[in-house]
Amino acid sequence: MNAIRSEKIESAEEDPNFAAVAEVEDGIRDFVRNDVAYLRRPAASGVAASAETAVEQSAEATVNNVNSLIQRVAGTSLAEIENLISELESLRDLLHAEGQRVQREISGYAQLSQAAMKSTRMIADNVTQWKRTADGLRNS
Repeated sequence: MNAIRSEKIESAEEDPNFAAVAEVEDGIRDFVRNDVAYLRRPAASGVAASAETAVEQSAEATVNNVNSLIQRVAGTSLAEIENLISELESLRDLLHAEGQRVQREISGYAQLSQAAMKSTRMIADNVTQWKRTADGLRNS
């Protein structure tokens, strides 16, 4: 038993989620030991109606304890899930905005590239004309 707990402690230091899981497992284990143990005990043959009522009340308390444990565990998980959802939504918005920005940048780059191509063609055409003119002047 001590070896199991020492393994849990070592694992809890390595993984923070493991600590929560170990806490829940310990709670369930204690619950079973303390609150459900009466179910494993053999009943006396002369059990009176008051004993049955006590067992029913004990069973109801057990159910309430289980519900309480589940709500504590689920409450923490739900809060973490809601936080994760809000973080994912903000990340989605950020990615959407960045996608639009990248599209604008690409469009600007395409326009700049086309303008550079037109300028290069104009320069090449002018150089060709100058070359023809220079060749014409040399031949004359």
